[in-house]
Amino acid sequence: MEEAASETLIVGEGETARPISAIFRRGGSPGLFWLGGFRSDMNGTKAMALDRHAEKRGLAMTRFDYSGHGASGGRFEDGTISRWLEEAEAVFARLDGPQIVIGSSMGGWLAVLLAEARRQRTGSDGAYVAGLVLIAPAVDMTRALMWAAMPEAARATLMEKGVWHRPSDYSDDPYPITRDLIEDGDRHIIGDRLIETGCPVYILQGIEDPDVPWRHATDLVSHLAGEDVVLTLIKDGDHRLSRAEDLDKIVGAVEALIGETAPHNPTE
Repeated sequence: MEEAASETLIVGEGETARPISAIFRRGGSPGLFWLGGFRSDMNGTKAMALDRHAEKRGLAMTRFDYSGHGASGGRFEDGTISRWLEEAEAVFARLDGPQIVIGSSMGGWLAVLLAEARRQRTGSDGAYVAGLVLIAPAVDMTRALMWAAMPEAARATLMEKGVWHRPSDYSDDPYPITRDLIEDGDRHIIGDRLIETGCPVYILQGIEDPDVPWRHATDLVSHLAGEDVVLTLIKDGDHRLSRAEDLDKIVGAVEALIGETAPHNPTE
């Protein structure tokens, strides 16, 4: 089995430079590339389940922490979609050949943006996105899911003070949503336009998700240009989709894309 190696990449220049912690598992192709969610890290349940699967199958696997998350440097409050996308692109640029990009929640939005940015790549030079697995994809989340859900008083605080601390269902401590995050997110809004990823897309969405409504996923499907789109609605699924049966579905979607992607070198 190939070992996983940790590396620190410096992304950005000058005052914006920040150390990004990444783990690269060497192996066959297609590689798996993990994009986690807002305030999550690369050692979460889904990321580790995929890493174990990659090890078992002899496939390459890459995961990393955004700045302000997990083992990476930088302040969470300085994070924006542009910064985190820049980091995803920098780590992805270290790879070669076809990659299946798996994005969870905010990572699903970043995965779509990454695929669009690199869809002209043929695989003859560096890495390219061969398929997407989107888990509760929070596309356009800064406006559609954050700003739209804020009480008027919270919006006023955000605009006046530059930050609003939102209560969390996943932590005892509220977390900051900054004006920079909301306003920068507008640069990447997909809205009603056509999305051209240039690859097959699998989407898994929980019906009981309180953070990303399931109709958000069905709306995303209607904007994907390609015909090779599979949407799986999980009737009792929540936002995390981290139960054993959910992980099986995620791995199943990855396996389906592996079957559509050549070359690959799985082990028995």
